[in-house]
Amino acid sequence: MNTAVNTKPSRKPIPPGRLFIDGKWRDASDGATMTTSDPTTEEVITTVAKGGPADADLAVRAASRAFEEGPWGKMHHEQRAKILFRIADLLDERIEDFSVREAMDMGMPYRDFHDVIMPHCSGLFRFFGGLAMSAMNGNYRTSYEQDLRILTRREPLGVVAAITPWNFPFTLTCSKVAPALAAGNTFVHKPASDTPLTALALAQVLADAGVPDGVFNLVTGPGGTLGDALVKHPLVDKVAFTGSTVIGQQLIRNSADTVKHTTMELGGKAPNIVFADANLDAALQAAFWGIFWNKGEVCVAGSRLLVERPIYDEFVERLAVMARNAVLGDPFDSSTQIGPMATKAEYDKVLRYVEAGKQSGAKLVAGGGTRKINGKGLFIEGTIFANATNDMKISREEIFGPVLPVIPFDTEEEAIRIANDTPYGLASGIQTGNLSRALRLADKIKAGTVWINTWHKYHPNGPFGGYKLSGYGREQGAEALESYTQYKTIWANLA
Repeated sequence: MNTAVNTKPSRKPIPPGRLFIDGKWRDASDGATMTTSDPTTEEVITTVAKGGPADADLAVRAASRAFEEGPWGKMHHEQRAKILFRIADLLDERIEDFSVREAMDMGMPYRDFHDVIMPHCSGLFRFFGGLAMSAMNGNYRTSYEQDLRILTRREPLGVVAAITPWNFPFTLTCSKVAPALAAGNTFVHKPASDTPLTALALAQVLADAGVPDGVFNLVTGPGGTLGDALVKHPLVDKVAFTGSTVIGQQLIRNSADTVKHTTMELGGKAPNIVFADANLDAALQAAFWGIFWNKGEVCVAGSRLLVERPIYDEFVERLAVMARNAVLGDPFDSSTQIGPMATKAEYDKVLRYVEAGKQSGAKLVAGGGTRKINGKGLFIEGTIFANATNDMKISREEIFGPVLPVIPFDTEEEAIRIANDTPYGLASGIQTGNLSRALRLADKIKAGTVWINTWHKYHPNGPFGGYKLSGYGREQGAEALESYTQYKTIWANLA
């Protein structure tokens, strides 16, 4: 797979987006549209269909017909796997288009998406295609009676509705589509209104790869109306959601009447614990990218930095220098480290947290301001607050931006207590030269992911999900395929 960038990437015209229902591109039922904008230039990129409840109903009914009457759920898993492999190949072939769309739509640096995100996403389709060929087989078991046999088999759930966020639009779509389709389900996708461009391109890839009509459907539009329509729809069998804890809780309530299966990947406030015996150069890199990668718009960002007191002052000083020297810029510039916030609403929200940090008594040692390129752009400087405590607002709440409180600690026990003193439990990290200590803490930290002497490592084979208010269920890994299936037990009397 060749992922090298051969030419300098740049913005390009993006055609208007439409709904994709039952294998056809179509306008919203009432003809409504909405715009999506570039956070670097603050200019409109294109228009997208603004679907409503009637469109959601059409999409769900198309998916239900495809599941009940079409070939997908009945197709042998090896045939489905071939189509998933073809999807992966097409994603690799169209890598530039997807990378440009994401850089324009949400401000992720082009090279980060091109070199990291796209290979991961095509890998998800290959992984789940391969996994389905073995995991979807049934097996016989012997009962306690001689002439009885038990056949257990895994079957798809039916119609899956996925509601995905704006911060990693493509990754968090593929992590749901790949296992759901591999298991034989049909699918309705509602992407975030602010970042729909890669979702539109994915729908075309699936069609071109041979996914039958109605198996995958795309409805773009407001989260409140479309999301509620999907979650409450009686023909939807599962809801897969990534987003805020508050919205996730509401979706769970709305799905209760129809007892839907749900996977919830929600908020986080990940602790990154740095001990005095850590390799400081490596720990600084983990701390910097842990919070500033994708401008902090990451649910697993290392957004609480805990540093052992003997190295606290040195570590904060060196990290502050890195933050002050970080390159803010256009996502298409290869030197850019921190791009613009994805939306004006998020930009304003993060600045309110910066102000809260200034008023909290913590010491601002880097950032705290904004930047512009040619007078435009939603750029916020990499911001670090020293002498923070775990009870401050900037330490308790998910900021979702490049803002980092740094908290000192004295003992291993204190570090564990601070790390777990949060309603969230999505991710965490430990930077230390003592592997026994690292594994000991990993056992005690209440989080779905623990990184040791690194950060932001992902693989299709590694299950991903949270504890506590960070949600439940897992994406990626065999565990994800499990969550898109249900077991059937068949008893056979051979006498």
